[in-house]
Amino acid sequence: MEFHFADLKHPDRYKLMIGTIQPRPIAWVSTLSADGVRNLAPFSFFTAVCSEPPTIVFCPGVRASTSGEKDTLRNIRQTGEFVINVVSESVAEAMNITSTDLPHEVDEFALAGVTPLSSSIVQPPRVAESPVSMECKLSQIVTISENVGGGWLVIGEILVMHIADEVYIPDFKIDTLKMQPIGRLAGAGYSHTYDLFEMPRPKPQI
Repeated sequence: MEFHFADLKHPDRYKLMIGTIQPRPIAWVSTLSADGVRNLAPFSFFTAVCSEPPTIVFCPGVRASTSGEKDTLRNIRQTGEFVINVVSESVAEAMNITSTDLPHEVDEFALAGVTPLSSSIVQPPRVAESPVSMECKLSQIVTISENVGGGWLVIGEILVMHIADEVYIPDFKIDTLKMQPIGRLAGAGYSHTYDLFEMPRPKPQI
C-alpha cells in the first residue's frame, strides 16, 4: 500500500502515524498554573533531542473540543517550567485517568490519586510514584499548526533528574526491567518492556 499524505484527511493521517510510529515513550507532564492549580497530563509525541544541553521535546496537540491550547501548554507559557514523569506499569491506570480533557480548575493529581512531591528547582510538583522525574525549564515553543490535528513543540532543558534507588545502576545507568516503562501504541493499546535483547554496535570505520 502507498499513501500520499496530501490526499488524506487528518484523522486518517493520524491513524497511520500512531499505528506505525510505535512504541512511543510517554511524557507524563506536571505543570502549575499562574494561580497555583496543579495539572498532570500524558503526551506520547515525545522524545530526547540531545545531551548538551540536555534537551527534550514533546508536542501538546490542539485541543479537539475547543480548537485551543491545552492546560499544559498554557501553564508552561505562563511559568516556563514543567516536570516530565516516566510512566511505569504501576502508575499506568493513574496516567490513563489524566488523559482526558478536563476543566482548568481540576487537579489531576487528586483525580488520579497520585502524590505531588516538591521539586528541587522548579515550582511544578513531580509524581512521587513515578520511578523517574525530570525537572525542566522551557527553552522555546514552536508553533507547527493551530488547526485541529496540529500542535506546538515544547522544547525544554532538563535541570534535575530524580531516579528511584531501585532502578539506578552505578555509573549513571538505569535498570529498564525494574523501571518498567510502558509505551504507547495505537487506539487503546500500550506495550510492556519485558522481552529485551542487545546488539553490540559495529566498530567505527572512520
